[in-house]
Amino acid sequence: MKVMVISGTSRGIGKYLSQYYLKRNFIVCGCARANSSITHKNYRHFCLDISDEKAVVSMIKKIQKEFKHIDILLNNAGIASMNHILLTPLKSVENIFNVNFKGTFLLLREVAKVMSLTSKKMQNPHFRIVNFATVATPLRLQGESIYAASKAAIVNFSQIASYELAPFGITINCIGPTPIKTDLIKGVDDKKMNSLINTQAIKRYGEFSDISNTIDFFIDEKSDFITGQCIYLGGING
Repeated sequence: MKVMVISGTSRGIGKYLSQYYLKRNFIVCGCARANSSITHKNYRHFCLDISDEKAVVSMIKKIQKEFKHIDILLNNAGIASMNHILLTPLKSVENIFNVNFKGTFLLLREVAKVMSLTSKKMQNPHFRIVNFATVATPLRLQGESIYAASKAAIVNFSQIASYELAPFGITINCIGPTPIKTDLIKGVDDKKMNSLINTQAIKRYGEFSDISNTIDFFIDEKSDFITGQCIYLGGING
């Protein structure tokens, strides 16, 4: 059975992806600051802050000890804050970059260590990492400068990391979801959301299935020639 690590699994996209891949007979190891809301024999939950290096290292060691390998990492966890630049506290900047970029980096680094060690024992390794970007970056959304910047850093990081990790049979790609009706956007007024959706070629809210469909493509073993890419959903050009 394939072992998948997903961050931010207590709700929203992360919870959906956990349940989706559990139904497809994956072992899913999830993490979040909150307690688990998933009960399944093949699900393991870790309560932690993904920007805490010691906690991340400990979690990945426990997963490696139990399952011996990790096949897929979905770096889903992220936070956002809608603020004009002049009204943005430094603490908000630090929090957003700690979770979105630092957390993504730590999970990728530690999981990639396990993958690289495993690859030495395999003739044709297939390891997959999918990081989460956002359409806020190519759309240059006002009020989301810090959030968009943190995700832009993830895209650039992923592109460079894809070169460094390719020799181990690891591909790294990004998905940039359009707005999906989750807690992340519930504080944004409808007028602003409709304005955003009207910039898309396909003018509707995203759905959870749009996310899983794209991830299915990235993690398929036949996709081993695809790395360093970012797909923005909804017909938005990066």
